[in-house]
Amino acid sequence: MNNLKEKLASKGLKATAQRLYVYEALFNSREHPTAEEVFRKVSKVLPSVSLSTIYNTLETFVEHNLVNKVLSESGTARYDAFVETHHHIYSEKGEIIADYYDDGLAELLLSYFSKKKIFDYEIKEVRLQIICSTKE
Repeated sequence: MNNLKEKLASKGLKATAQRLYVYEALFNSREHPTAEEVFRKVSKVLPSVSLSTIYNTLETFVEHNLVNKVLSESGTARYDAFVETHHHIYSEKGEIIADYYDDGLAELLLSYFSKKKIFDYEIKEVRLQIICSTKE
């Protein structure tokens, strides 16, 4: 928890109980939970927390680069506490989002797009969303 408090402080955020439990719920999940799923986890330890507080906390984390917002194939917002460069593998049916780490691929994509002129934007990061069918 102390490391998390330091991380929040480094972003100018107070380490409230709600923020600590929301971040912990995200950090302990590799499943990219929705705000509603985070709410269900956090409300077990903080019964008075509201869904609105969860949404606001998640968006604050996104704004401060503590969390990434990941859109599923269905457009549902999911949240990822692992902000280092990585890609996501989605199942066609949208029930699975898994992290995919490949530094070589990330470097290749960043190098390729850095050489392209895309509306005078500077490319800072490229993340793939890889769609796959699930094996049955």
